Amino acid sequence: MRDRLRIAVLVLACGACPAALPQTSTAQTHPMPSAAEYSASLLPERADVVSWRTLSGVKLVKDNGGMALAFNDDILQLDQRELRVQGFMIPLGMGQEQTHFLVSAVPPSCPFCVPAKAAEIVEVLSKKPVTYGTEPIVVGGKFAVLKHEPSGVVYRMSDAIVIAASGAAAR
Repeated sequence: MRDRLRIAVLVLACGACPAALPQTSTAQTHPMPSAAEYSASLLPERADVVSWRTLSGVKLVKDNGGMALAFNDDILQLDQRELRVQGFMIPLGMGQEQTHFLVSAVPPSCPFCVPAKAAEIVEVLSKKPVTYGTEPIVVGGKFAVLKHEPSGVVYRMSDAIVIAASGAAAR
C-alpha cells in the first residue's frame, strides 16, 4: 500500500498523471522531443521489446462531462500478454534491491520526479529483487493496460524478470 501511495504522489507531483497525456487535438508547442522520441536516441533498437512510440499512443479525451483515457488498437492488443519493455529503472523503495519499481522511456534527472508522461512509464512488479542501476534494462512479464487506475499508472508489468541489464542485474 505504501508503494502505491508513493507512485501516486510521484505521478501527480511530477506531471505524469493521465492529465499530462496529450489531448486529442494536440500540437507540439515547444521544440523539445517527446520522451518516446528522445528514448529512441538513447536506447538501442530491439525487435523483442515494445517500443515507447507504440506505448505513447494514448490520448486524454472528453467523456460524459469528464476525461478518460483513449487507447489505440495497437495498445489494446498488448493487454494481458507476455511482453518485454526496455528503459531506465526508477526505484520506489529504499536500498539497492527492488521488486517494485518503474521503468521509464528516459533516465530520471531528479530523485523525486518521474521523467516522462504516464504513457512512457511502466510499473514493474518483479519475481526476484533487481539491483538498481543507471543503465537501461529490459524486463519481461505479463503486461497490463490499466484503463481506470486511480494512481495514474497507465501500464503495469507483473511477474517480471530482467532479460538484459547493463547496470542493473537480477539477483
